[in-house]
Amino acid sequence: MKPGGFTYWTRVAYWFLVRSGRATVALSVMVVTAVAALIFLSALAVGVKDAMLRNTVGLFSGHITGYDVPESIPTEDLMVQGVEAVLKRVYLPGVLSGGDMAQPLVLCGVDPVREAGQTALKNKIRQGGYPLPGQTEILISHEVAQALGARIGDRLRFSFQPGGSLIEYSVSGLYHTGLDALDRGIAFSSLKMMPARGVPWSAAVFLETGVTADTILEIYRRDWPEPVRFESWETQMPDLRQLIDLEVISMLIVILLVFGVVAIGIACSFVIFIIRNMSEYGIMKAMGVTTAEMSTLIVAKVALMNLVACGAGLFIGVLSVMAVAHSGGIDISAYTSHNRYFAVSGVIVPRLTAFSLWAPPATSVLFSLLAAVWPAAMVARKKAADILRLI
Repeated sequence: MKPGGFTYWTRVAYWFLVRSGRATVALSVMVVTAVAALIFLSALAVGVKDAMLRNTVGLFSGHITGYDVPESIPTEDLMVQGVEAVLKRVYLPGVLSGGDMAQPLVLCGVDPVREAGQTALKNKIRQGGYPLPGQTEILISHEVAQALGARIGDRLRFSFQPGGSLIEYSVSGLYHTGLDALDRGIAFSSLKMMPARGVPWSAAVFLETGVTADTILEIYRRDWPEPVRFESWETQMPDLRQLIDLEVISMLIVILLVFGVVAIGIACSFVIFIIRNMSEYGIMKAMGVTTAEMSTLIVAKVALMNLVACGAGLFIGVLSVMAVAHSGGIDISAYTSHNRYFAVSGVIVPRLTAFSLWAPPATSVLFSLLAAVWPAAMVARKKAADILRLI
């Protein structure tokens, strides 16, 4: 091995770290803890995003909503790769009345079996259940039932607009979501009992985990141009999109702040080690070791320690995410009872993505290299004669 080469000084750096075992371990623990904790927090942030999507788009609307879909297009045609399910719905505005009371709302015709299997709205039914297929039944919200003085089994009249046709429904169930758009504006009946035939329908498209809405929208818009129209949840819920973006930005700031502090700690610790062992560096300079080689040695020590610590932190972080995910996640329902983004469930299941897995260790390596600048510059400025005079 040629003295003075990069490989040579990397090997010397390795033995420096081994010789200072306790100090190396103490510094490594700081990096390991930071990397593992931030991997877990990043995966938890992804889990929060998943939970908010499950509780909003999973409640009823779906990731993509299709409007004015011709009756000639079956739901199967929308089942492209990445789509988990497509639900067919028909909306008709009108007035629901019972006795002397009336309530304007939209009647949504659905397939009760498929709705119950795919959406989380079934978890919000407080009494009764979905209308049975082939039965003239209606599922209404608890708020609408109070306004009309209706209970399970009562007969209500629905007047469709325009056209004014009237049909009687029996109340099959009462639901409550906490979302005004659903609780005050929509009732549900079986598609088979809707008077409309041959009218355009609306599609609720649910995607597989990890599939982006833009990918599916590109396919839909290519295959079905206007008047068929498709919108993603991001367009329909811009506040949720901004909330998720804000969470990502917050996580980036936390990562930068944590590793900024860690880098300062590493730099200060290495300066202390260098001051303590300054005589060794003076002897090395007197033996002919150049400033560039000395700097390479210090940078190699910091980089080697950080790489090993990042590997250990990565392993611990992944294990902790898998352990929590396997146990069913973290239940924060007690703190989300009035949060509309957690209307169904407050369980957060951390999920690893490329960002959550690699952003913390990559940032740690970058900051460690920056941390090596100060101790390297300190040694570079010292002359061998000045160092040896202090011995």
